[in-house]
Amino acid sequence: MKEFKLHPRLIKDTFHIIDLKLSRLLLMNDSNYPWFILVPTRKNITELYELEKKDRLELNSEIDTVSKKLSIHFNAKKMNIAALGNIVPQLHIHIIVRKKNDAAWPNPVWNNTDTIPYKESFSFKLVKDIRRLLGDLI
Repeated sequence: MKEFKLHPRLIKDTFHIIDLKLSRLLLMNDSNYPWFILVPTRKNITELYELEKKDRLELNSEIDTVSKKLSIHFNAKKMNIAALGNIVPQLHIHIIVRKKNDAAWPNPVWNNTDTIPYKESFSFKLVKDIRRLLGDLI
């Protein structure tokens, strides 16, 4: 089996934030929303049921903890959490902070607005802030 490798689309569209016990946390390069992605660092996994039970439990724990901390940090109205994988088959979980004044509220974020990439200086600051916020999870 091959070593874990991040899908090329995720490499292109995200910034690396931190590696947790199971997953790599990424920031989507779309300033319309605080949009994060958790990718379990397991080889050749495309579906949740393909993870071993202990990994599914760990992933759920990471989703819960990361979502709660991000919700509080960004003062979210709603947290959208999804595992779609229609374009990127590698298992990844979207964690999107939603607010009533965001670009697509109350609709889903997909195909409702044009992507607005972060300004480089802001993306670096945001990644640093989230690393500090989640540093106890390492």
